[in-house]
Amino acid sequence: MFLAGDIGGTKTHLAYFEEENGKMKRIRSEKFPSKGPESLEAIISTFIKPDDPKVKKMCFGIAGPVKNGVARTTNLPWVVDADHIEKEFGVDNVYLLNDLEANAWGLKVLEESDLCTLNRGEPVEEANAALVSAGTGLGEAGIFYDGKMHIPFACEGGHADFAVRDERDVELFLYLKKKYGGHVSYERILCGRGIYDIYLYMVESGKEPRCDQVENLEEGKDPAVLVSELGLEKKDPTCEKALEWFVSIYGSEAGNCALKFMALSAVYIGGGIAPKILDAMKSETFMNAFRDKGRFNKLLDKIPVHVVLNDSTALLGAAYYCHTH
Repeated sequence: MFLAGDIGGTKTHLAYFEEENGKMKRIRSEKFPSKGPESLEAIISTFIKPDDPKVKKMCFGIAGPVKNGVARTTNLPWVVDADHIEKEFGVDNVYLLNDLEANAWGLKVLEESDLCTLNRGEPVEEANAALVSAGTGLGEAGIFYDGKMHIPFACEGGHADFAVRDERDVELFLYLKKKYGGHVSYERILCGRGIYDIYLYMVESGKEPRCDQVENLEEGKDPAVLVSELGLEKKDPTCEKALEWFVSIYGSEAGNCALKFMALSAVYIGGGIAPKILDAMKSETFMNAFRDKGRFNKLLDKIPVHVVLNDSTALLGAAYYCHTH
């Protein structure tokens, strides 16, 4: 019996898995809000029941860098220590992975129906791949081909400098730099809040009219969700333009990752946002921005691009890692 977890800035998803005929079978799972509990251990204690069978291993994909078995979460006030969890729960092995590393391991167990292909390309199977995932934050991972198999590795590329492409991007960069005080990363834009920040820039700069529905949104509701929905449904031109701009930046950064990792096998688009705006991702906007790399246009055009639709991919990846290590 293994305990696997996907630890994000918004929710924590835990599940028991059991090995059956060489594969992992999910036994029981539960989702918890990440904000509120004082630690991951507190959530684990809530999940584990007194009569549950003994857990042999645990593995958690965590949003943040992992160093020597310790993770300091990026969007939560937690320090997660594998040794501490082993001692507290009497487990032989506890593995901590960056959440995108866990997602990348999870790709190995997905079905074809778990993916939506944006570009079929011409895959080079014996080559690297990459994973780019916008959700609460922006996660990125490389997937290295070692000559026999694909091996995921973590990075924090989402916090790299936002690269402007034209005058419009420059103005957005300056707006965000002033708003957040200093460094503007890709994660500032390619995240849940980012779509709303693009909308705010457009209306506060006077370039586009305000949307009454967004401006009069009830307190406690998520304005980014509303902007996305109105944009998808083409019910408000400002929201539609904000969503299109977001998708364009997303495509551009995915193309950057394809070049940096030489991901000729495939680029996967994960995270919680892409499946929710799938129609916008399928438009020419994303792939046009992905390919727009000057002399490398033709190379980018041959790279397969897939959106990951299974929201349990990181959880499955953590379980798969337990199973294989």
